[in-house]
Parts: sequence; structure tokens; C-alpha cells
Amino acid sequence: MEDVQRVVPRYQFASDNYAGICPEALEAMAEANVGHLPSYGADLWTERACDMLRDFFETDCQVFFVFNGTAANSLALASLCRSYHSIICHELAHIETDECGAPEFFSNGTKILLVPGAHGKVEPAAIEHAITRRSDIHYPKPRVLSVTQSTELGTVYTPQELATLGELCRQHGLRLHMDGSRFANALATLQVAPRSITWEAGVDVLTFGGTKSGMAVGEAVVFFNRELAEEFDYRCKQAGQLASKMRFLAAPWVWMLRSGAMLRHAAHANDCAQRLAAAVAALPGVEIVHPCQGNAVFMALPPRLIDGLRARGWIFYTFIGSGQARFMCSWSTTEADIAALVADFAEIAG
Repeated sequence: MEDVQRVVPRYQFASDNYAGICPEALEAMAEANVGHLPSYGADLWTERACDMLRDFFETDCQVFFVFNGTAANSLALASLCRSYHSIICHELAHIETDECGAPEFFSNGTKILLVPGAHGKVEPAAIEHAITRRSDIHYPKPRVLSVTQSTELGTVYTPQELATLGELCRQHGLRLHMDGSRFANALATLQVAPRSITWEAGVDVLTFGGTKSGMAVGEAVVFFNRELAEEFDYRCKQAGQLASKMRFLAAPWVWMLRSGAMLRHAAHANDCAQRLAAAVAALPGVEIVHPCQGNAVFMALPPRLIDGLRARGWIFYTFIGSGQARFMCSWSTTEADIAALVADFAEIAG
């Protein structure tokens, strides 16, 4: 145990994936571990979780649980496309930069078309251009718009922005997919009903992240347009995403939705990020480069700050541009973590 503790970084702000399982999810798994229950999703835990998500979104949606976000996004997108279609998304979208080609693989070659947009949000004009610039048979026909909520740069789409995108999709016959790996963080920021930034805005299918919310494993694929979910269970099985002991993926959703822990933990992570951003924004050499609306803080830092923080054991990513760093908070980030990081920031910045 001592050896394990020595290699696990304590001073980490690299990712909310580094965090452990939150107490509510862990207790749910322990409760689901009692006795023998039917397999492959035929258990009461899975039934309850699906019903709670229907209540959460206030609509009769179709719900599936898979192991991870890559599968959730890729299988959902594959269900919306044929191989000669294309998917429009932001140039920094996770499905483009971090899925190892999985959306193309599971859709038998559907092409991803990239559009720009400030602070990680797609621009409606750029989307329209991608849709209308060609209509000949040699061009992969646009079929889906995929948006990320909250975005890869820690910003959040408002209900009105999403409604505008939903209307644009309807005008051009596109489906609207939402990558919601940090959907709870967006909800905690916006303080709106979940329906207002999903099906009411025109979202056809949402991949709702559980792992980054504090679960051990498991994402929910939520079809608001139930017709699009036809035979999705077969896709899950073929892709190795049908869990035999499904109750351990489903039970944490019951506990976290019933207790309010999902939104409470997301609000805590958001608050930690905003505290960090406010505390370091005025320090020499620090520039906050994107609005801090979720649980991530993006900064432009000089090399001496980056090197100095890492020399003191702080773990964070520097993957978006030269000198830009991302600090990600989670349900388990503490005020003491923020205070210690800010103190080192201040000391190194001088």
C-alpha cells in the first residue's frame, strides 16, 4: 500500500478522471452487491435507473448504459448515420481529438467535418457553410451535428444557443447529438431544468457522463427520439458494451440522482475551479484564456511558472497550444487543495 501511495500524485489537477469513486456511488455498488440478480440489464437496479433518468429529463426517453464515453459517443453517432454521411463538430471536439477514430470505426467510415468557434463552441454560420457548401454526390452528406456540453474548453452552451443549433439542424434535416461527459457541470452552472438544454432544444441523443461525476465506470446513452434507438441494444452487444452485471453500472445512477449528489458534486467542482481562476487571475504572467463556466480553468502561463509548479509536484495538462495549461477540478477537490496550489502560484510568480 505504501508503494502505491508513493506513485499516486496528490497534487493533481490534470483530470476529473483521477478522482476516486464518490461515497454515494460506492455505497450504491455495495448495496447492489447483495444477493443474486438477473444479468444483462434485466435487474431492478437498471430498471430504476432508467425510470429515474426519464423523471430527470421529464420525458419518455430510451436509456442504455455502457462502460465508457468513447463507446457512448461512437455507438450513438453510428446509430444516427450511414457510412456515406458526415458528422459536423467543433475542431477541438473530443470525438475528433481523443477517440482514436472510434466514431468512424463504428459507423463504417462516416466522415467528421470540423468547424471553428470561439471558446470551444460551434458557430452557426460555420455549421451552415459546412452543410451547404456542396450538395453533390462526391461530398459526404452532412447528417449529424455533435456538440459538447460543457465544452472541451470549459465553457457552457446556454438554452438559447442550443435552441438555435437545434432549429438549424431541423432546417437542414440533421440530427443533434450532445456529448455530455460533463453534462452535470453544465447543469450546475446554468441552474435550469435538464429538459431545457436537451430535448426541448432539439437534442436527439445525449451521452450523459457518469465517470467524471464520481462513478467508477458507466455512461448513459439517452435517446430523446426513441425511433433512433431501434436495435441500439444490438450495437452495444456487438461492441462489447453489454455488461453482464449491469446493476453495477446502473445502481450509482439511482443513488446519485435520488440524493441530488450528482449536481451537488458538479457544483462543488465548478466552485473550486472558479475559486482557483479568481485567485490566480491577477498574478504576474497568468492569463485566463477561456471563461471559467464549468470545472476547468485554462491559463496561458510562462515556462517558469509551468516548470516551477511541476517541480513542486503539481500535475496538470499543457496540451492546447504553447504555454497554455488546463487545471481540472473534481468532486474530491478540497479547499485545501486550492489554497496550496494558489500559494505555490503566488510564490513562483513573485
